[in-house]
Amino acid sequence: MQWTLRLAAIYNLIWGAWVIFLPQQSLDFMGYQEATGITRTIWQGMGMVIGVYGLGYYWASFNPVKHWPIVAVGMLGKLFGPIGFLMNYLKGLVPVDMVFMLIFNDFIWWVPFSLILLKAHRASWPLK
Repeated sequence: MQWTLRLAAIYNLIWGAWVIFLPQQSLDFMGYQEATGITRTIWQGMGMVIGVYGLGYYWASFNPVKHWPIVAVGMLGKLFGPIGFLMNYLKGLVPVDMVFMLIFNDFIWWVPFSLILLKAHRASWPLK
């Protein structure tokens, strides 16, 4: 659990920094070449949020069971992100190439984060 969260922290900090400091490069990589100034600004804000998640994962890594709410908030983001992508893709607002981002930002973390949350649930049930 600790190494999973530390790996997630490193990944999120790197990804967030890439999006903040090189927004157009990261958007081009995701297949979104027509980015306007506001799109880049919102994208950079997303990078900041992802980077902050990285800090949370790092802090949670010291005691994942105790700090399960941080993992739960991260898991919610990893569930709602793909839903938001699908909604925007169906409206024609984002290119299909952006699904690549979901693999590394969301899908690969579903199982390990779920296992951490399951262990935290089992450690606190029945309530002590």
